[in-house]
Amino acid sequence: MSTAPEKGVDDARTLDRRSFFRAGGTAAVAAAVAIVPVADEAQAAETGTERTKARYRETEHVKNYYRVNRY
Repeated sequence: MSTAPEKGVDDARTLDRRSFFRAGGTAAVAAAVAIVPVADEAQAAETGTERTKARYRETEHVKNYYRVNRY
């Protein structure tokens, strides 16, 4: 009598495990693809005046930074 498992039983278990992980990988990719379009919809359009307005202001804390770091 042999106590080793039969070859057919081991192969069936391996295929089930492989298909389980394959399905998990497919689900992860599908979830990542589903999230990407949602991120693009949240961006607001920038008008022409917002694009050309001055964004940099030399405030007191900026002047202090320049002074401390000797710029």
